Amino acid sequence: MAAAAGAVLRGLLRKRVSIQTASCRSFRTMSSQQQQKQNSSDSYETLKVERVRDKVLHVEINRPEKRNAMNAAFWREMVQCFRKIAEDPECHAVVLSGAGKIFTAGIDLMEMGSTFLMMPGEDTARKAWNIHWKIREYQETFTVLEKCPKPVIAAIHGACIGGGMSLISACDIRYCTQDAWFQVTEVNIGLAADVGALHRLPHIIGSRSLVSELLFTARKMMAPEAEKSGLVSRVFPDKEAMMESTFDLATEIASKSPVAVQGAKVNLVYARDHPVPQGLKFMAAWNMSMLQTEDIVKSAQAAMEKKTPKDVTYSKL
Repeated sequence: MAAAAGAVLRGLLRKRVSIQTASCRSFRTMSSQQQQKQNSSDSYETLKVERVRDKVLHVEINRPEKRNAMNAAFWREMVQCFRKIAEDPECHAVVLSGAGKIFTAGIDLMEMGSTFLMMPGEDTARKAWNIHWKIREYQETFTVLEKCPKPVIAAIHGACIGGGMSLISACDIRYCTQDAWFQVTEVNIGLAADVGALHRLPHIIGSRSLVSELLFTARKMMAPEAEKSGLVSRVFPDKEAMMESTFDLATEIASKSPVAVQGAKVNLVYARDHPVPQGLKFMAAWNMSMLQTEDIVKSAQAAMEKKTPKDVTYSKL
């Protein structure tokens, strides 16, 4: 009887060990799958993201075979990418460029042309409702650049057409090559620009008359005129020189206190959209907490020791 009981007990123990082993294997498999899924979320179909310098990310529109035309995946992935960058404490500045021969040809009409023409809805009101929310969704693709507290520097070469103008107008700083040209082409295809160019360009280019001319005629603006008007702040002889200087600028920005730089961006965007008294009130509310940062003490100490911000180690943000 005792022998039989022992045999049963040993069988139960072996079964328990077998179940535990299987559970561990299952857990390891699930963990591996989750890790693979996490890694895959870092890759994009239309964008290439690289950490090129300390605390500097390079986001490249990566459809050179399609002249970096903006397809459905691009509109979605830009939001995913910059929301992630906004929360990345290892990133303090971003460079945005285009792969291949040009910066971007704008919206991919071959793929996206039917999006609005074939919008579902049982009647005009329902179609309009769906179109409204689709436009709002596309507007977020570029607004996300402004919402990202990290400064975004656009590096433009060759053509920057249509939606590309809305894209760069949401960036904080714009550099270009001497062969770059800019064109808001929406009126040529029967619509008013609706994802940002029409609303942001008047705040960037000093002359409202010039903005209206560009929007109403869809004419090209060449690099020298773009620099003179304030659309870009520097022009370079070629893409290589531009990218090197852009990375240098991003590195310089990334060396500063992230509390100071990101606070400055947030308040610059707010000030653009509000009267001065409201902007000052917002700034006071912002800095009543941000002035208590240890970054001020570290920066002051470095200045007294004749050091630069590059010599200071600021905490992550």
